[in-house]
Amino acid sequence: MDHADAADNIITLYVDGAEVWDQHRSSSGHFFEQPWLDKFLRLVRPAGHILDIGCGAGKPIAEYFLQQQFAVTGIDASAPMIARCRERFPASRWQVADMRTLQLDATFDGLLAWDSFFHLTRDHQRQMFKRFARHARPGAPLMFTSGPDDGEAIGTFLDQPLYHASLAHDEFRMEMQAVVGHLTAGRLQPQNHAGPGNGRCVCRRSDTCGFRVCCRPDTA
Repeated sequence: MDHADAADNIITLYVDGAEVWDQHRSSSGHFFEQPWLDKFLRLVRPAGHILDIGCGAGKPIAEYFLQQQFAVTGIDASAPMIARCRERFPASRWQVADMRTLQLDATFDGLLAWDSFFHLTRDHQRQMFKRFARHARPGAPLMFTSGPDDGEAIGTFLDQPLYHASLAHDEFRMEMQAVVGHLTAGRLQPQNHAGPGNGRCVCRRSDTCGFRVCCRPDTA
């Protein structure tokens, strides 16, 4: 089945639904990500600078990073989401940008693409690893969400189709290896969240040139 229209509509959905999404993510009881974020933060140097790719309105994730004394730069393709970030956290840098064309004049101590990367088509996901590498300092961890295997899945937001896609986990490793030339063995574990299930991948850019799977996310 061709889901091209749903894939093309993702940014429009998060522009039109910024208030609804922000209310959902700002409400209590929806911060299930904290154990994953803590795993990620243990790999970021103290007081390091994190790039939040698809940051939404900044709550709860970017807010948590700031509370833990990390610096944050956030990018999102939804201008209303970024406007909320700027109101809430004016000392941080927020930019309206499409991750598919990301080109910041900076590198970072950690990169997060949580519940954003998996809205890209599989072809666009394959292209993202070079962009990740360009923005990662040596030793920087990368964490992103994926599906349990190769394929596409459609959820619902604002009563409209909400597109998700994933590569197979072996292909994710191959894409990272193609960029950096080295990746140690690791495993992505599917987890049930926001649809048909997603893996959490925590990787780290080595002190030389490679992303390294440094955490095996066996449990949420």
